Amino acid sequence: MSGEPAVRELRLVVTADDYEAALHFYRDVLGLPERAAFSSPGGHVTILEAGRATLEITDPNHAAFIDDVEVGRRVAGHVRVAFQVGDSAAVTARLAAAGAEVLAEPTRTPWNSLNSRLEAPAALQLTLFEELGDPS
Repeated sequence: MSGEPAVRELRLVVTADDYEAALHFYRDVLGLPERAAFSSPGGHVTILEAGRATLEITDPNHAAFIDDVEVGRRVAGHVRVAFQVGDSAAVTARLAAAGAEVLAEPTRTPWNSLNSRLEAPAALQLTLFEELGDPS
């Protein structure tokens, strides 16, 4: 294999029953820049930039641990979307004002980040995390 990675982009594709509301929430409220938009007869898709993408694979026990740290109980399904933000408290408040249900306010985690959990449009559970730096 050459020096180029086999995968160049991770794209999470979400089908939203209320496309306009979901687009407004993620693009206009959360602030994900629009890369492209396309339409088909009777349909639409918008691709939003979300910074660097990673794929986090966890087993059920660690997923339960993360839920316990962030929310206090097991709440996530098998998919949860996490966004790194500069100020998790401010972004949590902004998303709540736009209709997201706050499941847990920002909480300092054992891995030294400030994480909140929300139930957001398009039936996505979100973690907002703010890296707090080296705890030393």
